[in-house]
Amino acid sequence: MSGPLLPLLVEPQTLQENLHQPKLLIVDLSDQATYAQRHVPGAVHLTYAWLVRKTPPALGLLPDADALSAVLSEIGLHHNDHVVAYDNEGNGRASRLLWTLDVCGHPHWSLLNGGHYAWFNEGHPGESGVNTPQPSDYRVSLPPDPPALAERDWILKHLDDSNVAILDARSPAEFAGKDVRAARGGHIPGAVNLEWTRAMDRERNLRLLPPEQLLAMLAERGIHPDLEVVTHCQTHHRSALSYVMLRSLGFEKVRGYDGSWSEWGNDPETPVESGGP
Repeated sequence: MSGPLLPLLVEPQTLQENLHQPKLLIVDLSDQATYAQRHVPGAVHLTYAWLVRKTPPALGLLPDADALSAVLSEIGLHHNDHVVAYDNEGNGRASRLLWTLDVCGHPHWSLLNGGHYAWFNEGHPGESGVNTPQPSDYRVSLPPDPPALAERDWILKHLDDSNVAILDARSPAEFAGKDVRAARGGHIPGAVNLEWTRAMDRERNLRLLPPEQLLAMLAERGIHPDLEVVTHCQTHHRSALSYVMLRSLGFEKVRGYDGSWSEWGNDPETPVESGGP
């Protein structure tokens, strides 16, 4: 397969029309009970916890290459598959999988726009039970500086870089330091705040808002496609959706900070700002 089978942000109707494609792997990251009750036909289940490495106080780190190889092999992924991911919690979990695939260099993936809600609320077919995939031998080889990953030291080196922007997907209260979920509250110096749920269209089954609205919201915060943008939240769960959102809008230089605030806010050596935008 030379190019992507589906757009990066795929609508439910488009996915339904392509369910027969042989190189399509649909991954459901809802909770196990919801998946077993009803899921997109052919979808396999992936437990979200398998995608994160907890090294307290940092609770959302990227697993190492061997662990990722095992997880992606377990769901039957092959290097030429096109992955479509979704969940029933606003697509943060699904986006974390897709960001992980980006870090690993997997070329073709899509987010089901609106996830579980859009698919079933709009009458698309479902099935129950469990699909057990045939394990593959998917091997991950992580480069020293994956272009989709921002680690703490990378961010520290780029705090004064005018070509880099930091997009904080946490709530305004977390950003301002009023809701403290680490040793320190506040935000990374220079960061701007766009809570992840503000990108969702609640009138359209939690799809992402139309591109023109999202681009306007980002521009208000000084975020433009010519910048390199780092997304983060507390554990790079919520901000994974922000990552996919930016990619869907054509941003070419986007990184996710896996340590996020659980690492930054608990490190006494990192600088912190408080207060609103």
